[in-house]
Amino acid sequence: MAVRSPVINVMVRAAEKAAKGLRRDFGEVEQLQVSRKGPADFVSTADLKADRAIREELSRARPDYGLVTEEHPETKAADGRHRWIVDPLDGTTNFLHGIPHWAISIGLEREGEIVAGVIYDVVKSELYWAEKGAGAWLNDRRLRVSGRRRLEEALLATGMAFKGRDKGPDLMGQIAAATDQTAGVRRFGSAALDLAWVAAGRLDGYWERNLGVWDVAAGIVLVREAGGYVTEIEGSGRPESGASILAANDVLHRPLMRMLSAREGRRAGTGGA
Repeated sequence: MAVRSPVINVMVRAAEKAAKGLRRDFGEVEQLQVSRKGPADFVSTADLKADRAIREELSRARPDYGLVTEEHPETKAADGRHRWIVDPLDGTTNFLHGIPHWAISIGLEREGEIVAGVIYDVVKSELYWAEKGAGAWLNDRRLRVSGRRRLEEALLATGMAFKGRDKGPDLMGQIAAATDQTAGVRRFGSAALDLAWVAAGRLDGYWERNLGVWDVAAGIVLVREAGGYVTEIEGSGRPESGASILAANDVLHRPLMRMLSAREGRRAGTGGA
């Protein structure tokens, strides 16, 4: 039986509080009032209500912690050490089209390091959570990344840019290379759940560019605590920035990095296979 720490319990309570409204609004998705944030980037009243519910719960439980969400300006940490990182509705486009693949994502950063994360797939009642040194879990089941060792057997996921978003270096070339060398590539529309599924072994790898810290924070600690590797696509830097991310098991991470980096080098004019 998994034992959750006090900080994980705070995160779970906040996610469950927001989930009540999201679950109700998802059942009435056609009635939602929707405004535009930018090209093909929507925000719903459900998104904003979930954001408010999470901020209220986290701030009540840990008033000295900083907080940044996708929908709200950052609040600096009074203690100078901790910051909540929140996406109240990852997969908004899926949500607004009635596609049951979206999640709530809450990460905790301590002195610049992501140390805990919760990803709640509300529709499927799947609660992913992890804390540094305590493992990764799906509800009460311990998670482990997949054991596949051959690239040709690997199932991957990525995020394809949409209108108004930068596709990054040769995304379609990367997808073509991955399709040619692996068992397939999927595009599900939720970065948080892609990372959770890598941690659960459902996916063997995931990569994407041009994300926000709220998209990846919780998923990073999940994958690492499940025994996986998470870096930027080139293998260096901080994937927490969202500039680029590559997550996989310990065997497949390096060959995937070589495959994807080769296509980026070709686009940039530096050669590559």
